Amino acid sequence: MFCPKCGSIMKPKMEGGKKKLICSCGYKSTSVDGGALKEKIKSSSQAIEVVHESIEVYPMTKEKCPKCGNGEAYYWHIQTRSADEPETKFLKCTKCKHTWRDYR
Repeated sequence: MFCPKCGSIMKPKMEGGKKKLICSCGYKSTSVDGGALKEKIKSSSQAIEVVHESIEVYPMTKEKCPKCGNGEAYYWHIQTRSADEPETKFLKCTKCKHTWRDYR
């Protein structure tokens, strides 16, 4: 049941031995006509696609891979030491997926 005054959901409450629906705005109904709160969950029939390949979202840079010699790598920065020291740069080869650190 919704409040005719403000449109909010009204809550059932016992008042004076009778059940009444009361709204947060102050409106009170005189009776509860078998009102019930029901919730219905719709089932989704959408298919979920499973992707077997990894999608890299990191920026790329021109760095030589120490393992295969490829000239491009993904990179990201993480604070691995104390806050007054620079971040550690991690790199991942675009070809062989080898990961290494750059402490510069």
